[in-house]
Parts: sequence; structure tokens; C-alpha cells
Amino acid sequence: MSADVMSGERILIAHPAADLYGSDLQLVEAVRALRGAGAAVRVVMPEAGPLHGRLRRAGAGTRVLPFPVLRASALSGRGIVPFAAGLGPAVAASVGLLRRARPDVLVVNTLTLPWWVAAGRLAGVDVVVYCHEAEAQRSRPIQTALAAPLLGARAVVANSRATARVLTAALPALAGRIVVVPNGVPDAGAPAPMRERAATDALRCVVVGRLSPRKGTMVALEAVARLRADGADVRLDVCGSVFPGYEWFEAELRERAGRPDLAGAVVFHGYVSPTRPLLEAADVVLAPSFGESFGNAAVEGMLAGRPVVACDGLGLGEVLSGAPRTGRLVPPGDAVALARAVAGLAADPAAARAVGAAGRAEALERFSPGRYRAEFVRAVRAVLPRNRRKRPAKPAEKSRETGGNGTSCG
Repeated sequence: MSADVMSGERILIAHPAADLYGSDLQLVEAVRALRGAGAAVRVVMPEAGPLHGRLRRAGAGTRVLPFPVLRASALSGRGIVPFAAGLGPAVAASVGLLRRARPDVLVVNTLTLPWWVAAGRLAGVDVVVYCHEAEAQRSRPIQTALAAPLLGARAVVANSRATARVLTAALPALAGRIVVVPNGVPDAGAPAPMRERAATDALRCVVVGRLSPRKGTMVALEAVARLRADGADVRLDVCGSVFPGYEWFEAELRERAGRPDLAGAVVFHGYVSPTRPLLEAADVVLAPSFGESFGNAAVEGMLAGRPVVACDGLGLGEVLSGAPRTGRLVPPGDAVALARAVAGLAADPAAARAVGAAGRAEALERFSPGRYRAEFVRAVRAVLPRNRRKRPAKPAEKSRETGGNGTSCG
């Protein structure tokens, strides 16, 4: 059998949220890849949300099964207690689901569900962990603790070389089981041309992503404040929302945007989908995250044909590896450098258009969904032969879940 073809294998995917951000949308691409190769796919999530509809349209069945998720707040002494208290019942429920479903492979999507790896082992199901996190800012003990459950997986798919480096630095024993598959980001089509502007005209910037300290949203606000202090008419569109429990950060952002130096210059749009209209309306796309394992939003900015200014750290450095031809890279967390890079593009509109065009060409070549789907299927397919020999195939059942392809997986 070809390495990129499946014939009815059952894949169960555990995913931590039902939103439509980077790792959520990448999951949709992963499902399209597996379905296109012939696999039957089910996705289990702890909540209802818009991702269910996207996954069903991609050919997967979905199911809600409440279970805890290892958010950053749970890594504190206070937060770990309620998280740990829910693990026992969650593992039991997950093992029960896996024994009923009998998937050929369990894909645990992100590091935030380490106990699903244990559930897979207890149920006798081989596990692939799909890692979208590069926790380089964490202490080494926490990095090691986060990476340790991956030793229970037969394979680990990392979304960038940066992610793989962080994992293996924390736990060298993982090196032999990691496969790097850079994300594939769908193109919304040829973008509208960049607007004609003189070097002194108003400038519109946009930042897209979760409102989170590690995403660098506050750095973007401070950079715009510096540009305005220098006399530039710069506006900023902020697209994104917070995880529950991080409302305090949005309040801080809004308070900062309301101060005199930024008053009226920042617009908070909340969650936005699709993002292409706001990206096309921008003159410069900002990607100020300093903890990004890949950076889908940066790729979307490149595909929109707009110059992207990103932090040169982890995955964003890989996405914009062709800089300065394909974008601009600045030190993480440095609002002064971010402002300087934006000012340079604002002062030379022709150069900004050239950077946008080169970035789009680069993104189309390196981050195409077709390339991604073939590589992702190959990584999951490599885990299947042992399972196929281990037990006889289970007859198809009528699905008890919403959507999907008619083959039951739980």
C-alpha cells in the first residue's frame, strides 16, 4: 500500500477546543488530508463551538466529551489542583470511548492533552501526538514535564523545526520519533492590490491572533504608540479574542488603547473569520508573537500580499526565513524595533509592495495544503502497519454522532 493512501482505517482525534484559531484550522486541514487518503475520521472535543461545523464539512464526525485541558493557568500551583482532580474521571471516560471505538490510531492534537496519551496506551491504541507548541519560555523542568508524555506516543508530528528543537532540547530521547510537517495554509485567491499611498500618507496595520501576552499584542500597541509619537498617522486593527480566564489581558489592552497617545487609533474587532478582508485593508501585517511554534497568521498575511513584520523567534523565523526579501524580522518583545521596521516600509511604498509580492510567492510555494496533506498522511500512515496486523477489522457501524462519513468511531 502506498505511504500516502489509507483504506478505511479509523482515526480518532482528540482536540482541546472548538474555536477557529491556528491549531484549530490546521486540524481541519489534517482531517481533509486523512479523509482524502481514505481514512474514517472522528474528532472528540470538550465543548461545542464553530469548529464542529468546519470539521463535518471536511468529512469528519465530531463528538463532545467534557475533559480537562492543560492551559497555562493550570501550570501554576493554584491551577494544577482542579486540573489534576479531573484527570481520573477523564482518563476513564476516554479509555471507555477508545475501547468502544477501536480506532487504528489516536491522534492527540497539541501538548495540552497529555492524559489522552495515557488513555491510548491503556486502551491498547497506538498514539500520534501532533505538537503545535514550542514552550521555549518555560523553565526547563516544565518543558521536560510537558514533553515527557510524548514518550508514550509511537510518533510525534511537529509543526516546525523550532517545535522539534524545543522538544528534543527538553527530552533528547524524543529525537528518533519526531517528524516535522510544516503547516499548510489555504489561499483565499489572488488578493486585491495594495492601495497606492505616498510615504507620508496614513498607515493601517493589523494584528491577528488570540489576545494573549505571549502573542505580543501589547507590543503591537506600544509600537503603534511610538510611531504616532514620531508624528506618523498609524492605525491598528486588532483581530482576536481571549481564552476564558484571560479577560484581564483584554482589559489591559483596552485600557492601554484608551490612553491619549493611542485614543481612537486602535479598533478591537473580536474574533474575525475570514481574516482576508482586514488583511487586504492593511498596509502592514504585524506578527509580534514571541512564543509562536509556527505562525499561520503570518502566512495568511503573506498570502494576502501584504508585507509582514514578525518577531524573529521560533516558528516565525522559519516562516519568514527569506527576510528581508519576503518580510521583516525584529527581536521578540522589542516595540522599538517593531516600530522602526514598520516605519521603514511606510517610508518606501514601492519596497513594501515588492515585499508583499515576494512573501505571497514564498507562501504559495512552501506552505501549500497539497504539500502539507501528503506529508501529514505519510506521518500517520507510518504508524498503521502494526495496528493492522494486531487485530481484525471491525465491521462498519451506523454513526451515532453528528456529521461524518458514516463509519462509527465511538
